[in-house]
Amino acid sequence: MASEQQLTIPPGRSMPRHIAIIMDGNNRWAKAQRLPGLAGHKAGVDSVRAVIECCVEQGVDALTLFAFSSENWKRPALEVKGLMQLFMRALSHEVRKLARHNIRLRIIGDVTRFSPDLQAKIHEAEALTAGNTGLTLNIAANYGGRWDITQAAQHLAQRCLDGDLTPDQIDEELLGSCMALADLPAPDLCIRTGGEQRISNFLIWQMAYTEFYFTDCFWPEFGKQEMFAAMQSFLTRERRFGRTSEQLEADKPC
Repeated sequence: MASEQQLTIPPGRSMPRHIAIIMDGNNRWAKAQRLPGLAGHKAGVDSVRAVIECCVEQGVDALTLFAFSSENWKRPALEVKGLMQLFMRALSHEVRKLARHNIRLRIIGDVTRFSPDLQAKIHEAEALTAGNTGLTLNIAANYGGRWDITQAAQHLAQRCLDGDLTPDQIDEELLGSCMALADLPAPDLCIRTGGEQRISNFLIWQMAYTEFYFTDCFWPEFGKQEMFAAMQSFLTRERRFGRTSEQLEADKPC
């Protein structure tokens, strides 16, 4: 994965450590090509490979992809079945490539709703790459931000019932430590393809201060050049985290 381009990093800016992507527009791309909807999801696998390569080239620490939301079960049964088969196929054929490139794979979400075979394949894939130290690739599958917060609250409530914790001890830090991706920095940049401008219940706790990049490009059309453009856009932004520009300027080393 040799680097093809390097980003221009303005003074005082830094590279995103964690990028999240809402991969939208597969069905609309397929419709425009006069193809069945599942063809868009299959084509989107190439875009996944491209953004992974770009993140590795640019030294990004973590990439989180929204593959299947907890609301996506409402889609036509045939499409859901096809998506599960595609997920199984991707785990079977792509994971060894990830392992060879020192990429760690994790699946976040309520995997208990998946078939036993798919759950076994997920555990196998995570175990195979668990010791890798390069890019952390998180696939959000049967994931929802509200589910994430709910399961964290349930965990803390149980600790209170068990006598390990009292309600007044629960603060933002403790709640956050019980949610998915608690061991990673919050996403610096969230990209959404397909022209929509909403987060659709994705990492709603973790993205309190995330920068957003929206593009009309459908996911199967999103490649390394588009990823590069999104990252370059991020580097033009001043991230104040509640402070003023003047405060940031004063904190810069002389």
